Amino acid sequence: MHKATQEVYNAMLQKDPNQPELHQAVKVFLNSIDSVVADEPRIVYHKVLDRLIEPERTIIFRIPWIDDNGKLQINRGFRIQQNSSLGPYKGGLRFHPSVNLSILRFLAFEQVFKNSLTGLPMGGGKGGADFNPKGKSDNEIMKFCQSFMTELAKHIGSNTDVPAGDMGVGSREIGYLFGQYKRIQNEVTGVLTGKGVSFGGSLIRPEATGYGLIYMAQAVLKGEGDTLEGKKCLVSGTGNVAQFTVQKILQLGGKVLTMSDSNGVIIDEEGIDEDKLAYMMNLKNVKRGRISEYITRYPSAKYIARSGAEEYNELWNVKADCAFPCATQNEINEIDAQHIVKNGVKLVCEGANMPTNIEGQQIFKKAGILYVPGKAANAGGVAVSGLEMSQNSERLSWTKENVDEKLQQIMETIYNNISEAADTYSTHNNFTDGANIAGFLKVADAMIAQGYV
Repeated sequence: MHKATQEVYNAMLQKDPNQPELHQAVKVFLNSIDSVVADEPRIVYHKVLDRLIEPERTIIFRIPWIDDNGKLQINRGFRIQQNSSLGPYKGGLRFHPSVNLSILRFLAFEQVFKNSLTGLPMGGGKGGADFNPKGKSDNEIMKFCQSFMTELAKHIGSNTDVPAGDMGVGSREIGYLFGQYKRIQNEVTGVLTGKGVSFGGSLIRPEATGYGLIYMAQAVLKGEGDTLEGKKCLVSGTGNVAQFTVQKILQLGGKVLTMSDSNGVIIDEEGIDEDKLAYMMNLKNVKRGRISEYITRYPSAKYIARSGAEEYNELWNVKADCAFPCATQNEINEIDAQHIVKNGVKLVCEGANMPTNIEGQQIFKKAGILYVPGKAANAGGVAVSGLEMSQNSERLSWTKENVDEKLQQIMETIYNNISEAADTYSTHNNFTDGANIAGFLKVADAMIAQGYV
């Protein structure tokens, strides 16, 4: 690292010593922008690095709620308002027992540059709670969401901070959160995105992250004179992103071999076709079942249970052409990355946020794999959230075709911008450097113009 970036990194380690996910995200970012910071005419950029890492505001609060047995429960809620230089804070809410300050700090930091890449007027933020929706009744989830929003409502607004959904926060939760905000503030406003279409939501929003991911993959392959048609693909996860990633792969003629949840992995060499995907979506979205049930319906597939203590994930040890990690952070370690390389994968596009650890990223780089980090590849979700904000401001609802066309244009523009930044400041097809540099320059220039605040 350049001396200036190393000093910033060391200062962060000292100030925030127990936040490994944040350290990882910042280290990758600082390594990427080193060439920009080291360029003497751009020495002014040194002055914004520490301000980029430190959130403008960190809000932590308790969430009391009563379960169905009449027992008082307490969870911890967060909202990280990272950077507003480009617009209102924008980023999802995550409900998961793993949620802590480090995870949300890294997510908020990454969100700043992801939102910058979309070209839309959005700052970056992230939030959530250490609440586990799994196993909770609909009534319990409603009570929790109402208590969560009672506190969060003090800190958000359509021109201040516009949260969305993330892991554990789908359309049901957004509906409960929106209803409570409206009740407290006595106004109907576009304060949340991911809403139901009947009360201000955008068409294509549920599909946006998965569709956008494949539009990015399509753009990368087109740049190499190739297409997705006939490609064997590995997909992790069974949530919203994974489901619509699979759907768009099938629409473009690809073949999907894998999916997973927190309990295990399915490998279906015959391919997860549209009927199998429909079964999976019903299983996860309606029945809220486990992926192990897939093999009772399709016994030719293979199911591998996982405890979480394994050295590697069998899902990534399958011969394929493309890989789309859509589950969670650091799901691909160095062994997984070695398997991906060994099994002939040529393209890795991240649907989750930071699903590949630093060692895995280095293995991809050394092997010459086309690797697109999440801040660029999964920006489709927040892009359509931004388009939902525009529709709310206009009091209009755009057609499905119109939103999808704008999404494709945004993802193609992101590809062009990160490619150009990589060629200018790094090396050809180094999309990690390209994404970090392109995102950084826009945010840094805005911060400097506004007085370094």
